[in-house]
Amino acid sequence: MSGLRRGVTAVSAGVLACLLVACGSKPPTASQAAVTQFATFTVGAEGTGSSPGWDGVVEAVQQAVISAQTGGRVARVEVDVNDRVAAGAVLLRLTGVEQKSGLEAAQAQLKSAEAVLSEAESRHRRAADLVGRQLMSKADYDIARASRDSALAARDGAKALVQQASQTVDYTVVRSPYAGVVSARRVEPGEAVVPGQPLFAFYAPGALRVAVQVPQSVAAALRVAPHALLQSATGTVIEGGAVTVYPSADPQSHSVTVRVALPTKQQAAPEPGSTVKVRFPGLAEGPALHRVPAGTLVQRGEVSAVYVMVGDRPSLRQIRLGARQGDTVDVIAGLSAGDSVVRDPVAALQWLTRTHAGQVVTHE
Repeated sequence: MSGLRRGVTAVSAGVLACLLVACGSKPPTASQAAVTQFATFTVGAEGTGSSPGWDGVVEAVQQAVISAQTGGRVARVEVDVNDRVAAGAVLLRLTGVEQKSGLEAAQAQLKSAEAVLSEAESRHRRAADLVGRQLMSKADYDIARASRDSALAARDGAKALVQQASQTVDYTVVRSPYAGVVSARRVEPGEAVVPGQPLFAFYAPGALRVAVQVPQSVAAALRVAPHALLQSATGTVIEGGAVTVYPSADPQSHSVTVRVALPTKQQAAPEPGSTVKVRFPGLAEGPALHRVPAGTLVQRGEVSAVYVMVGDRPSLRQIRLGARQGDTVDVIAGLSAGDSVVRDPVAALQWLTRTHAGQVVTHE
């Protein structure tokens, strides 16, 4: 039995020796495979500094939340979200039964007050004539005059009630404050509303601005050099208009609000509520930027990385991203000029997996 084992061992050793010298040359090393397998590009030295940027929110200069000014049940909703309406256009109608009844009661009270006033004025005229002919005492005349003045005040009060009731009836028809776009609708037909309840959000699309929160030190510098550039999500850069720096900081966040006006004449204006990157060229430049294709990125949760050639092997390196511009992304930190980045991160991962599994063997 021991002789048989020695024979098998000798055969195995012979087969292994034949495999090692079968082709008369060494198999490719792992380093050689890596060099020939991956397409890479070299990070250039042309990365430029960029002024610091903050995310701002686009808002309309004219915007309003239209609320109910009287109570009632919604009879009809005339508009919906994204509808463009003219100034004074009807947005919503309430039933208004109570309001109309209140107006009729006020009008009846006004008629009664006018009748009382008419009678009081007649008595006052007669009393004035009698006292002039010394047929009435001065005391009786004062009573008639006071009665006339009281009736006059009651008539004026009734007029005010009619005006108030008439305005309440007008509130049952909700109208647009100016020409604009309905951005939100918060009511449905048949719903009961109360005074102060929000009904619509409304804005005028003509004039837009961007509101952004910046540190106090940045706000101080902007008061000296108020200049801003706006970059949309698509990468389009817009020259900002007038820059307004608030005079005080928020007590909670200790940041200062800055408003940047958007040019009124532009083809692709951002929508209110969207975000844009706000940069201030007048501030000190930030770190150097290097631009890489978006297809080279590896995203692991919140971590962004690329495969960089270290020697002859790809190595995963964490980077910090900046703004995206089309098919490329700015890299704020993690890359240097001269780094060789793998264009296909999937191929790099597969190569590392095979290498780790022992399918590619390094020979000395």
